Amino acid sequence: MKLNRRQFTTSVAASVVPMLVAIQARAASFPERPITFICPWPAGGTADATMRALCAAASKDLGQPIAVENKVGASGMLGLKSMLSAKPDGYTVGQIPISVTRFSQLGSVAIDPRSDITYLARTSGQVFGIAVPVGSRFKTLQDLVRAAKAEPGKISYAHAGVGGATHVGMEEFAMSAGANFLHVPFKGGADALQAVLGGHVDVLADSSSWAPHVEAGKLRLLATWGEQRVGRFKEIPTLKDAGYNVVVDAPNGVGAPKGLDPAITARLRQAFRMATLSAEFKAACEKIDAPVLYLDGADYEKYAAQVYAKETMLIERLKLKELVKN
Repeated sequence: MKLNRRQFTTSVAASVVPMLVAIQARAASFPERPITFICPWPAGGTADATMRALCAAASKDLGQPIAVENKVGASGMLGLKSMLSAKPDGYTVGQIPISVTRFSQLGSVAIDPRSDITYLARTSGQVFGIAVPVGSRFKTLQDLVRAAKAEPGKISYAHAGVGGATHVGMEEFAMSAGANFLHVPFKGGADALQAVLGGHVDVLADSSSWAPHVEAGKLRLLATWGEQRVGRFKEIPTLKDAGYNVVVDAPNGVGAPKGLDPAITARLRQAFRMATLSAEFKAACEKIDAPVLYLDGADYEKYAAQVYAKETMLIERLKLKELVKN
């Protein structure tokens, strides 16, 4: 029997409305069980510490525990890929290293950050710096630059993975200084720190894992990489203070697999907004001198697209594809 337009519309509505009601009901009751948060960095590092504080705060708003799971490797991309391959039901979320905008173009990860991620929130930036053991012959950044120029490729630095912020930032600095270092990659900042403390690598390029060791007199901080000097170390110059036009802050954020129900997306965005602005997360960030840089998921998505465009130019300027191959 052929249906007229009104009958057809009524028939479609009769089948679609119950489905929409069911979806809305599931979203309204979300979450009904614990959520897994994938941190792509080692336990004990600065990123891990802030993400655990963030999850503790978000769990209060959601009314369910958030279990942090560390999946380390490939400069943060292993954990990211694991998270994005999960079922898009809101029960698996994770940290989004902004370096995905670079790695996706370098061919290290088959992800398009402009379309393959549900962005929930940008949370905080990072404070990066260059540090050496307190007994090092390098007393200042200028000492380090002079030695790297005199001994090209001999002065080694430890970083958290090929193509990551600490690697790229250090290479950008080296290019600006006309120096040449030997880069030594690790699975994360915690391992890089231990290699320098153990005397196996000359220099550490990392986020503020060095801070307590600088204060304890075990490491000497030569420079930080932000726009402004770090409050606890005001006497230490930024790279810009030292005459090098290099600024690296690499904000982090939280995301989920693409295809997440809009109502669940909104619920998670609300929870992580409250968590980012919570006293406990701010305290965790302050402890490592990391600035809180909150953006809502929609604005974070736009920001990631802007960074993607900038990385296109940086990859060419630093010849990063050749560096990654080597």
